Amino acid sequence: MFLSRISPKNILRNFRRGQSRSTRTLADYRFFAYLAVLGPGMIAANAGNDASGIATYSTVGAGFGYSLLWAFIPMLLSLIVVQEMCVRMGVVTGQGLADLIREQFGVRWTAVVMLALLIANTGVIISEFVGIAQAAELFGVSRVIAVPLASGVIWWLVVKGTQKRVERVFLAMSLVFFCYILAAFLAQPDWLSVGEGFVTPSITMDTAYLFMLIALIGTTITPFMQVYVQSAVVEKGLDKSDLPLVRADVVVGTTFAVIIAAFIVISTGATLHGKGITEIDSAATAAEALVPVVGIYAKYLFAVGLLGAAMLAMGVLPLATAYSMSEALGFEKGLSRSFREAPIFLGIFTALVVLGCVVAMIPGIPQIKLLIFTQMINGLLLPIILVAIVKLANNKEIMGEHTNSRAFNVFAVLIAAVVSILSLLLIAYSVADLM
Repeated sequence: MFLSRISPKNILRNFRRGQSRSTRTLADYRFFAYLAVLGPGMIAANAGNDASGIATYSTVGAGFGYSLLWAFIPMLLSLIVVQEMCVRMGVVTGQGLADLIREQFGVRWTAVVMLALLIANTGVIISEFVGIAQAAELFGVSRVIAVPLASGVIWWLVVKGTQKRVERVFLAMSLVFFCYILAAFLAQPDWLSVGEGFVTPSITMDTAYLFMLIALIGTTITPFMQVYVQSAVVEKGLDKSDLPLVRADVVVGTTFAVIIAAFIVISTGATLHGKGITEIDSAATAAEALVPVVGIYAKYLFAVGLLGAAMLAMGVLPLATAYSMSEALGFEKGLSRSFREAPIFLGIFTALVVLGCVVAMIPGIPQIKLLIFTQMINGLLLPIILVAIVKLANNKEIMGEHTNSRAFNVFAVLIAAVVSILSLLLIAYSVADLM
């Protein structure tokens, strides 16, 4: 309640006016200001650790142990740079990413990008609902009960809640990721080997190794995360004076998300690597595989983490899609809007939730093939989105003095080029694997 009544500007302004002399330091007020801003960066980054992400990290740990941990360092830096550009654009322009793409690149390009985003996000949304079903079944609860219940909770939260309430619940869901840290410690890894994995890059030309490396780095920056984080910053009503705090939110949120991903690799690397379990087709499979090695508690920890991750992503993904489609079409949007005020925005969100719920209850749905298909769509869309972000962040007409610096721009262009190449290579590997 306290944070809902304050803003970073008011806190620092009050301090400077001396309204709370000697009782708190400037650092105290900066801390409370950060808490008031906390949200978009943390939520967007952690939504990336969804059901399919957990399955990927589990496969990395099971198949390669700690040898790919070093890849999390460039992943962290890349995600921070891209998300920083998005939140900076949101704060400076007061517009979402789809808004800016429509204004700067025209309606045709916007239509193509939004169609691809809708197709890709719909596939991933369905996979998140399947993740809910799998997590529930690990606890002995039928998907027929769990999926509609979870869908109803998320729908009610978003449609009937306010921006502040939705954000607080999403942040609370992020806390469930601590389960993976606990699971990693229960696995009792060799921490010296873990440290070596982070600081000693070991690249081999083995096809499976290269595929997993590309999957880790090339799919870290997903289009929906950038759409959501920029729209969320705009809806929060932040301005240029909040930039340092918004950047802190991105850095803290992204760092937390990448640390969690690394702990998933550590836990499965310590327990499954070298035991003949090298292929993990879902996060639920990873949870079941841990039981003979660590015990039933690790399975339930993994299941709780999967449930929280899927719940967070099944809220963020439809929201990101609704934001982008509404912005592209010029309709009203916002979590604090009613159905009468924003029928298209909330209608798109509702339709995606209902679709995900219905499809996830179909027995034997081919989740892996669905993920590969949506991964390919995202891979094709990602280079376009990254190029657009870099061009928009360098546009002086809309960004003024807040365009990328020369050094930052070199890094941003390099990241866009490398991640785009990796994403396209991942598509090639996926197509070859299907043939």
